[in-house]
Amino acid sequence: MTKTLVIQPVTRIEGHAKVTIQLNDAGNVDTARVNVIELRGFEKFCIGRPVEDMPRITPRICGVCPWSHHLAAAKACDAVFGVEPPPTGRKLRELCNSIAYMEEHILHFYFLAGADFLLGPDADHSVRNVIGILQAAPDIAQRVVRVRHMCARMLEILAGKAIHPQAAVPGGFSKPLRAEERDKLCAMADETLELAKFSIAFAKEQVFPKYLEVVKSLGVITTGFIGTVTDDGALNLYDGKLRLMTPEGSFEEFAYDRYTDFIAEHVEPWTYLKFPYAKKWGAFSMDENKPSGVYRANTLARLNVCDRINTPLAQAELEEFRQKFGRPAQLTLLYHWARLIELLHNAENAIRLLDDPEIIGTKTRVPVTPRAARGVGCVEAPRGTLIHDYETDANGMLTNVNLIVGTTHNNAPINMSVTQAAKSLIHDGKYDQGVLNMVEMAIRAYDPCLSCATHRLDGRFAVKLDILDSEGNQVGSLSN
Repeated sequence: MTKTLVIQPVTRIEGHAKVTIQLNDAGNVDTARVNVIELRGFEKFCIGRPVEDMPRITPRICGVCPWSHHLAAAKACDAVFGVEPPPTGRKLRELCNSIAYMEEHILHFYFLAGADFLLGPDADHSVRNVIGILQAAPDIAQRVVRVRHMCARMLEILAGKAIHPQAAVPGGFSKPLRAEERDKLCAMADETLELAKFSIAFAKEQVFPKYLEVVKSLGVITTGFIGTVTDDGALNLYDGKLRLMTPEGSFEEFAYDRYTDFIAEHVEPWTYLKFPYAKKWGAFSMDENKPSGVYRANTLARLNVCDRINTPLAQAELEEFRQKFGRPAQLTLLYHWARLIELLHNAENAIRLLDDPEIIGTKTRVPVTPRAARGVGCVEAPRGTLIHDYETDANGMLTNVNLIVGTTHNNAPINMSVTQAAKSLIHDGKYDQGVLNMVEMAIRAYDPCLSCATHRLDGRFAVKLDILDSEGNQVGSLSN
């Protein structure tokens, strides 16, 4: 008889989800879906508010990655008002972005995904977590906690607060950085660089070699990719143009306010997450044998689409990465390796910006005037390309809001990777907790933030109610 396996909750991610795996009569996987079971209504309840409120409102979408929404919102406001921040204001924003990146990548590699690699995917769930890491590698854990806290402190010095920031304002940045504050930040940035160098060396020597066969087999799919590059093709996480790469490696580029010419959004009744897809590639399909329109965002995608990285240590790592895995690299678990290359790049970039004399300039913003306009702001969030799209009336009040979040771009790939992982691991009805955790590992590779990714309220609720008997067997279901 058929059987339904449910992994709930999916652990060590931001937000809430469950995985539903349907086994056929032979005990093999028929279907696997990632059901996102939370809803945030930001796209709707922000309408009618002054657009300048958005950099203050949207960081509340997520307490883990508030800076990405803060900066994307500020950039969208710049576009609505038709202004360009002065160089100092722009560089202060970019510096905050790099520091927030380091905080996020440290969190994910060591505390969310790290337990799978440092303790092993088959380790008991009671120790396969941050506490287990603290016990297994106390010296490393203490260093990691110190530097991550240091990154938060750096953001406090720059912006007054690390979580739910308000420093990026329409037209620039709210306050200049004093020379004595810059000196404090320089010493902290040097320490973050040392951890970044240690992390990539540690992973290449002691982590990735042990799991290379898993990397080559778990959650592997073939898709296109999206990311932000400069005019000369270099990786840029704060600003640039979008590059959409096919699975074969060809690409086209476009300004991010033209994203609707290249990206459409599909919906399914079993999840609150939308499915963005490359509409020029054909009708959307997640068919494992012939997917269509599917592309990926986030760390691996950015390394695939860029031609180079403009910081020397990260560029050297990128060259080694491409020698090993090619371009575009498709192996899903390589997201972790790419994440550490980005950690190194952001540490280098923070030092570069702090050494720039303009970083302590006094002109950090320009005045703005309300008008009827559309503005699109885009940054590369740690979890992928983040698009904020606002429209206003003549008084600067919001009339329309659309958000496409990094995890939303990855919704289809996550489902495809989970399906591949489940089908490759579960046979003849045989599975254990280690196998189910490896299915979760395919999700954690993407570092999803589901709190960020669910927004729209359009009158349709993707609700499915399963009816269970007293022994936990499903006897029916209801859906709208």
